[in-house]
Amino acid sequence: MPKMKTHKGAAKRFKKTGSGKLKRNHAYTSHMMSHKSQKQKRNLRKSAVVSSADQKRISKLI
Repeated sequence: MPKMKTHKGAAKRFKKTGSGKLKRNHAYTSHMMSHKSQKQKRNLRKSAVVSSADQKRISKLI
């Protein structure tokens, strides 16, 4: 079988860490930030790790 192509949309959204986990950014950060609390906005800036249930599915796309 030929190689699988990279899903470019997923490749832009997820990055692999050194240990092989997948990093992602939070949603809800693009607009309507005025009604969100400073604490919520600060926590949305941080990246998160993809859940173990989605890890296998997303790593196939990348």
